[in-house]
Amino acid sequence: MSLKTQVLRGGTYLVLRQGLGVIISFVGVLLLTRIIGPEQYGLYAAATAIFLYLQILSQLGIEVYLVRREGEEQLKVYNQAFTLLLLQAIAGMLLAFLALPLIEKWVRLEGFRSVAQVLFLGLPVVLLNQVPMARLERNLDYKRVAMIELLGQLLCYLVAFPMAFKGAGVWALVAGWWVQQLQSLVLLYWNANYRPRFSWDLNLIKQMLSYSMGFSASIWVWQLRTLINPLLVGRYAGAEAVGYVALAIRLIEILSFVKIATWRISIATLARLQGNRERLLNAVSEGMGLQILALGPLLAVVSWIGPWLIPLVFGSRWLPVVEVYPFIALSYLSNSMFNMHSSTLYVLQRNWEVTAFHVVHMILFAGAAFLLLPRLGLLGYGWAEVVALVSYVVIHIYLLRNIGNPDYRLAGLWWGACGLALFAYQLGWWAGVGLVAVALLPETHQKLRDYLKSLRGVKPEGTS
Repeated sequence: MSLKTQVLRGGTYLVLRQGLGVIISFVGVLLLTRIIGPEQYGLYAAATAIFLYLQILSQLGIEVYLVRREGEEQLKVYNQAFTLLLLQAIAGMLLAFLALPLIEKWVRLEGFRSVAQVLFLGLPVVLLNQVPMARLERNLDYKRVAMIELLGQLLCYLVAFPMAFKGAGVWALVAGWWVQQLQSLVLLYWNANYRPRFSWDLNLIKQMLSYSMGFSASIWVWQLRTLINPLLVGRYAGAEAVGYVALAIRLIEILSFVKIATWRISIATLARLQGNRERLLNAVSEGMGLQILALGPLLAVVSWIGPWLIPLVFGSRWLPVVEVYPFIALSYLSNSMFNMHSSTLYVLQRNWEVTAFHVVHMILFAGAAFLLLPRLGLLGYGWAEVVALVSYVVIHIYLLRNIGNPDYRLAGLWWGACGLALFAYQLGWWAGVGLVAVALLPETHQKLRDYLKSLRGVKPEGTS
């Protein structure tokens, strides 16, 4: 079985998990947001955004090091990672509690501190899940990963629903989150057949951190994106606006299940190709097209039906989501096109080059949001996403220097057609004509057939 076929088949489990997760998440988000409303959902979204950034800061990219590390598995490596993550979790949790009064003063959201405190206590649980998860992903055992994640998602909503109906508000979501994390902790360690031990090897620690610090710096900068909503939207537009942006992002992430699954398998997969630059370049070109085809039409369809679907399903008080959705969807669509660029540079250990791209992106995004939110309100966030798209020129230049120029022609055509179609509500029905025309192209049909053949293990025409 070729590596491409192995990866596509292994990734199918993640795609199916994400597909089932789409149904669960959609129903869950639908019921919970309709019950608790924009303000309570915005409060939860603000607290979880801060927590997720704390998680990224604390884990130092060690889980990615475990996945992409060359050579055979060694138990001492996992034990050392476990020890480091435990220490980092304790330190991160203490620092978060010390910083909480300042964060609360900035966001100015009533009830924020109590929600954030309960989430911060879960940092050790979340970080220690990374070791068995990395072991399963390193072995491409995505079937077990998918089942554990799906079960956790289901349990989260099974706990949250009854509490929300009883008027628990934001605490229904917090309780569901905690159940999900504890379930994952137990099942991940059981299925990975890993029993942790404490370890302290200075040489191994140095090796881990020498890679992971470059990777972590890159992720730290990129994940600053998640703080724009709680820190800037929350400050200048209030908790309800945070809820609108959070729901739009949540809907798009639900639709982005293929993009998420592809990124997760790309690090492990590209690590096996790092000695062959030509194959890496082909993987980037194919990955761009696959992600645009999988994501773009879904985002466009939801944009078309959103003006009547969102008030019908979520309630009329959620209608402002329609205004900001196309801008955020365009950002996710564009990121999917350049997703493999970053993964490839990570595998080639060009971490600081990815960091430079992220710095440019964040300067543009945060700067535009800071200037536009006080003037345009909710739409200011959307236009800031558009301004930040300029930064993708940087990641293209770095990829060009390291492995060459990928083929953008077909993927770029699909991106343009899907991107324009997102704004049919604002521009009129003609904005969707390009997407229909591109869908009828023979090249589009041929590429879809090639993907399906690869999934079945059949070599596409013209390959050897």
